[in-house]
Amino acid sequence: MPAAPRRIDVHQHTVPPFYREFLTKTGVSEVGGRVLPDWSPESAVELMDLLGTVTGIVSVSTPGAAFLTGPGEAAELARRLNDYSASLCANYPGRFGYFATLPMPEADGSAVEARRALDELGADGVTLLANNQGTYLGADGQDPLFRTLNDRGAVVFVHPADLPAPAVPDIPPFAADFLLDTTRAAYLLVRKGIVRRYPEIRFILSHAGGFVPYASHRMAVSIAGETGRSPLDVLDDFRGFYFDTALSSSTAALPTLLAFAQPGHILFGSDWPFAPTAAAQYFANGLDAGLDSACLTAVDRTNAEALFPRLAAVPAPARPIPARPAAVRVRQAAQRRAARLLFKLVQPGNQ
Repeated sequence: MPAAPRRIDVHQHTVPPFYREFLTKTGVSEVGGRVLPDWSPESAVELMDLLGTVTGIVSVSTPGAAFLTGPGEAAELARRLNDYSASLCANYPGRFGYFATLPMPEADGSAVEARRALDELGADGVTLLANNQGTYLGADGQDPLFRTLNDRGAVVFVHPADLPAPAVPDIPPFAADFLLDTTRAAYLLVRKGIVRRYPEIRFILSHAGGFVPYASHRMAVSIAGETGRSPLDVLDDFRGFYFDTALSSSTAALPTLLAFAQPGHILFGSDWPFAPTAAAQYFANGLDAGLDSACLTAVDRTNAEALFPRLAAVPAPARPIPARPAAVRVRQAAQRRAARLLFKLVQPGNQ
């Protein structure tokens, strides 16, 4: 782990108490096959200190506000979530940023909330679920939102949701379906020409883009055959996405991502707290062990600074993190050593 905290985590989630209570009352007790995790600002800061993270850009995971169907319900919940996130950033200066929640699939209402969050609340971007009630990004009728985001050069964090189909028994959605969901959204954003019509939007795909790097050439051939476009141009569109490393910096996945993504387009992500602390450590160690120092610095921080200039305005060492009690520091050091050992033990060739 880096000696000084410098990471910027673009894939970290928040579960505000009122949101958790609201989900529970409406019968939502798990997300993607995982029970809703415990979360608090204090536990998030402790996790960041453990991983060497200076700033976490938080977002609300699926279902966001998309599960509400009554008139104005989704818009009201999105407003409450964004007000909470803005307050979180104000209360922990330098430690948090946030991607705003939008009341999709209602594009006009989402454009209104995007303007409020970006222009008035200081959001670092917006979260768009890959699908909302079965409506995918790239579907017809979303241009009002994309125009709003393009006019602001917004960063859009694309996060998967449950597929619009029953889950397969014994396959938790987060393990495989989420990757397909992100891939579907990326395919449609390219296939429908969204990324070309709105070139000022910077899209971040969760979990290394799902299957995008691995299947990019296959998808490019498909789109080229359907549209008559050059497959090389289609590949350029796929490579134009940004990709976070959440749950994806293994010795199997990381080389594919590095070979595919454009320089500067890979960003650190932890997926905490939906990814438990041990998993976040495991994949952070994958970066530490698999990247040279220059590439690691880029993925950990400088690539994100290019997307979020406010985080580059003050050098990380000028934002000191208060020292934790000695007992906490000893425990965290032991956790880091154990996580590094575990990562080494499970690599191919060590069995």
